[in-house]
Amino acid sequence: MSTSIDINSLVPGKPQKIEVDGKNVCVARIGDEVFAISDVCSHSEASLAEGEINGFAVECWLHGAEFDMRTGEALTPPAIDPVDVYEVHRQGSDVTISQKGA
Repeated sequence: MSTSIDINSLVPGKPQKIEVDGKNVCVARIGDEVFAISDVCSHSEASLAEGEINGFAVECWLHGAEFDMRTGEALTPPAIDPVDVYEVHRQGSDVTISQKGA
């Protein structure tokens, strides 16, 4: 399963929460690219979509952990575990987000 959104509904540099296959996903438009990772911080149960984008990283609003939007890697403590990355396909203004391997 996948979820489609219009790229124009994404504010550049501002994360947004969407649902893909019943899971919350943090989506961000950075420049002309769109990235999607799990919305739940691996350190706490905080929503990453409520954080801020810094370069290609999203900062968790609760404790300041940062995650790379491209890889899901935890970049700063207190988070040490990565978050899941979702596949993003763009055709024109249509963006489709799905679980990897789905």
